Amino acid sequence: MAERIRTKLTEGLQPQTLDIVDDSAKHAGHAGHRPGGETHFDVMVVAAAFTGQSRVARQRLVYRLLADELRDGVHALALTTQTPEEAAQGSR
Repeated sequence: MAERIRTKLTEGLQPQTLDIVDDSAKHAGHAGHRPGGETHFDVMVVAAAFTGQSRVARQRLVYRLLADELRDGVHALALTTQTPEEAAQGSR
């Protein structure tokens, strides 16, 4: 699943930085968790495509790109979305 996420976000956003961490083990016993993981992800994306967009618009864009993955078992995404300028300034 992490590779599917990486492929979709790379194709859709051409990110400068893309970090994907499977945090599923931290959610054992919680809603949406499955044995084997790949249900909860922490995703950090730095992309020029986010320039001029609100935080909500950026997240909607990511969710639109990952609609199939969300239907196929991804339960939760923790998203950090930044423009290259924001990342260079160290803001989060």
